[in-house]
Amino acid sequence: MVDKAGGVQGQTVHPGKYARIERERRFLLAEAPEPSAATATRMITDRYLVGTRLRLRRAERSDGSCELKFTQKVSIAWPGAIQGLITNTYLSSAEYDLLAVLPAAVLTKTRFSVPPLGVDVFDGTLQGLVLAEGEFTTDEEAQSFMPPPECVAEVTDDARFTGGRLVENCRQDLLQWLAEYGLHPATS
Repeated sequence: MVDKAGGVQGQTVHPGKYARIERERRFLLAEAPEPSAATATRMITDRYLVGTRLRLRRAERSDGSCELKFTQKVSIAWPGAIQGLITNTYLSSAEYDLLAVLPAAVLTKTRFSVPPLGVDVFDGTLQGLVLAEGEFTTDEEAQSFMPPPECVAEVTDDARFTGGRLVENCRQDLLQWLAEYGLHPATS
């Protein structure tokens, strides 16, 4: 259980040397952006390690390079852009391969960088979900952000649209959630 100070039951977690405050706002889009609108594209595979707050990420860029990260997210149950604390560690291929054998729920998506947002187009059981995220360095920056018109609904405060939750749910759940926001992707 996480408290408002960012702690985990019996432990306190503070931003600073290792963890930083994660400020982001999330929005649903009705469709994927035109590829020509993207300044960069990455194929992302997230492995959410079972029973933990840990994520292993493989992000393959269109130029063939690959970024491997090990991430811990400590969420805070506050409304608004402050999502909690995040700690990233960059990995070598050998380190990634060692951790990738751990039991995990897997989520795949294509991320399009369409400034000022990153737009994720999901695969598999989450096909049809298009989710945009804006990341911010200050509370003021997050609060004053005006989303572009293609953003259908803000889901920043809807925990169902976080990676850790999305990876746990079935297609039928996703379709129901999207319908609540007036979206009806193809069911095939």
